[in-house]
Amino acid sequence: MSAIKSNYKRITVKSLIDMKSNGEKISMLTAYDYTMAHIVDGAGIDVILVGDSASNVMAGHETTLPITLDQMIYHASSVVRAAKRSLVVVDLPFGSYQSDPKEALRSAIRIMKESGGHAVKLEGGKEIKDSIKRILHAGIPVMGHLGLTPQSIYKFGTYTVRAKEDQEAEKLIEDALFLERSGCFAIVLEKIPADLARKVAEQLTIPVIGIGAGNGVDGQVLVLPDMLGMTHEFNPRFLRRYLNLHEQMTGAIEQYITDVKNVDFPNEEEQY
Repeated sequence: MSAIKSNYKRITVKSLIDMKSNGEKISMLTAYDYTMAHIVDGAGIDVILVGDSASNVMAGHETTLPITLDQMIYHASSVVRAAKRSLVVVDLPFGSYQSDPKEALRSAIRIMKESGGHAVKLEGGKEIKDSIKRILHAGIPVMGHLGLTPQSIYKFGTYTVRAKEDQEAEKLIEDALFLERSGCFAIVLEKIPADLARKVAEQLTIPVIGIGAGNGVDGQVLVLPDMLGMTHEFNPRFLRRYLNLHEQMTGAIEQYITDVKNVDFPNEEEQY
């Protein structure tokens, strides 16, 4: 595993391809607001994904489906204002690209113009080829997303590991090669067998970012509130919690309540 870390002043899509060529692993996290994005960017993350997972962790929806294009633009705008180094990739939300390539292009253009994001991410392979083609022809960088695609959760019916069977695995490989040929600059592979993910990464010249796809890919992505332990109900095998902020924040808030009730806050030094 690589421990290389380059000192890029600003990460671009070319930077990520160079990282893969040089054996440097790519770090990617989600963010949805200015304050958290400022911290993530300042820590040196390579890619910030303004994910449609905002539908879950910011708005409390059960799935990613309800979030709108306007809401994604709002979150992305907040993140872009904070990002000085990171590449900012923005999810196209459900319903904004699947059925009509012209609508897909309009959605991508709105994200780029109104949020200042650097690239968009779409879920799917050959079935959305016309939408991908339109967006790429407009000069907008596209990141693909294969494997478990949360926008299709009602089709799958479960969040279980994808592509365990040979037929689905073969289709995933074909779709990954298709996305590369089409001009996508990177692909996310979500919740698939590690051996399959490694095989895909070895066949592609563009970076493959994994989430629940093992360590044989070119980089990793996690949802920031999950990684920081702000959420505690979600416990997939691939999630490593680097902090337990749910417990720490709860303790801090409880202490604040106690201090207010006991007239311990504010004290003499904390008032004018």
